[in-house]
Amino acid sequence: MCGIIGITSNKSVSSAIINSLRKLEYRGYDSSGLATLSEGIIYEVKSEGRVDNLEKNLATKNMLGSVGIGHVRWATHGIPNTVNAHPHSSENVSIVHNGIIENSTILKKYLISKGHIFKSQTDTEVIVHLITEYLKENNLKDSIVKMLKQLHGSFALGIIFKDKPDLIVGARRGSPLAVGYGPNENYLGSDSYALKSMTNKISYLDDGEFCVLKKDQVDFFDENGKKVNKKVLELSSNEENYEKGEFKHFMAKEIEEQPTTLKNCIKEYIDNINNDINIFNIPWDLKEISSITLIGCGTAYHSCLMAKYWFEELTKLDVTIDIASEFRYRKNRFKKESLYIFISQSGETADTYAALDLCNKNKMKTCSVVNVIESSIARDSKFVLPIHCGPEIGVASTKAFLGQMMVLYIFTLKLAFLKKDLKKEIYIQKIKDLKNLPQLVEKTLLIESQIQTISSTFTDAKGSMFLGRGFSYPIALEGALKLKELAYVHAEGYPAGEMKHGPLALIEDGIPVVVLAPRDNYYQKTISNMQEVIARGAKVLLITNKSKDEVVSENIWQTIEVENANDDLLPFLLTIPLQKLAYYSALKKGYDIDKPRNLAKSVTVE
Repeated sequence: MCGIIGITSNKSVSSAIINSLRKLEYRGYDSSGLATLSEGIIYEVKSEGRVDNLEKNLATKNMLGSVGIGHVRWATHGIPNTVNAHPHSSENVSIVHNGIIENSTILKKYLISKGHIFKSQTDTEVIVHLITEYLKENNLKDSIVKMLKQLHGSFALGIIFKDKPDLIVGARRGSPLAVGYGPNENYLGSDSYALKSMTNKISYLDDGEFCVLKKDQVDFFDENGKKVNKKVLELSSNEENYEKGEFKHFMAKEIEEQPTTLKNCIKEYIDNINNDINIFNIPWDLKEISSITLIGCGTAYHSCLMAKYWFEELTKLDVTIDIASEFRYRKNRFKKESLYIFISQSGETADTYAALDLCNKNKMKTCSVVNVIESSIARDSKFVLPIHCGPEIGVASTKAFLGQMMVLYIFTLKLAFLKKDLKKEIYIQKIKDLKNLPQLVEKTLLIESQIQTISSTFTDAKGSMFLGRGFSYPIALEGALKLKELAYVHAEGYPAGEMKHGPLALIEDGIPVVVLAPRDNYYQKTISNMQEVIARGAKVLLITNKSKDEVVSENIWQTIEVENANDDLLPFLLTIPLQKLAYYSALKKGYDIDKPRNLAKSVTVE
């Protein structure tokens, strides 16, 4: 993985492919490359590192051809270098691939026995040699069908052929793939965002399907080579010109955009006139729902955990949460009265999609909370709740996390009211409180200078702890994850009350410990836990909300106060200083904040 683009046209395509690869840079990657076809010759150029390196390569500037494929790679099999970068080519075929071929070792042994010579460490190269082998005795379509049936695992493929001067083949299993339509040219891409700069007319391949693109024709086939018809979807024609502007990094911009994110979400879901929530099209009788399972990965998992606390506090529903990568491999006891909610910023997270697919196969009620409404998870869910964040380019999620929490909180309120677990007057008051949240986030964002000063302690530390109880615990986990992702500092999020059951052994003189202790029902208990780590030499950064009451503890290293809100909404405010702490810690170290090492924005492999 990580991103694919293909173009077949009546003019040179190399520059357009480079521009489209830039649209995919947000996903995170370690190398890039492209291949074009001209007069029966496949031209290939690859570079380690950023797309800038690929564009500067003199060979790229002279590439001919009106058919081509490009790729940004996030390494799975084989180290990040030029040899392992995509495309991978033989004399006759060139391929780009997202996903993982699980039986690549077995296929490689077979192909070596047939005389094929491998150049890279990747699983992808077996696809090149396998299709080359089948083309010796089969036509193009039969070769594709045979090849796809041999591959185990997940893939999205873009393939060009030496003797097919105007043709690209795309294929999908597990990893997303879309086709775009244009005048005298057609496109292949791993997401609509990359294609939207060229077209707003798109079709999506379903699992097991492949397509054949020519500049003036697109044909789709099922796994057996039978022709199928596809819907053409029209996306918004207003392409968002999303640039950094005056900000040094996209992440800095996206942190500051969070009040707008929340305003957009509130505008979409809150009826100001009637003080109600505009979610009326739930496709099930709510009497049939007695339990909820929330499923996500990484930051999305933390939003699931946050929602669990809200659901338990405001409804009588039984609630469980699950990490998507574990869910599909357990013996799940599916229940008809359960609602399964899937959280994913991109809507393409492979583990989350696999869990959704399993639920659909078992005819469960499925709902998704996504940022990309054209995504695979959104399209395959029975019910979709968009978070309305706009593009999020920084790999480490910020505004999408707040958007996910916002939508989940709004949905919790609506279900609680509809199921009569929440009285009308309390429901209306919570909606009113919600409408004030963007302004409180704006004020909390003004803690800039204080965070900058504190961050140097975390950059120099060998590790840190983030502690919280109740509503603050998921935020402690998210704060620790952000520091790990951006500053590459070991950080552990932990329930404050559990420190005495083992992790207290890690506390030593000078270790920074972040304690989230808003003045909620857990406040006094959390302060007691904080004192335990102070007594063992920790430098405690206390994050609480503003109050007339003084903190009842001594020897606190630093205190940051966020704005005040009702207990339900404090997690949104507590998140802000933790995002900024991770950002400034990484900035002091000089790291690539928008594209942290080894990480990808849209994780399309298991």
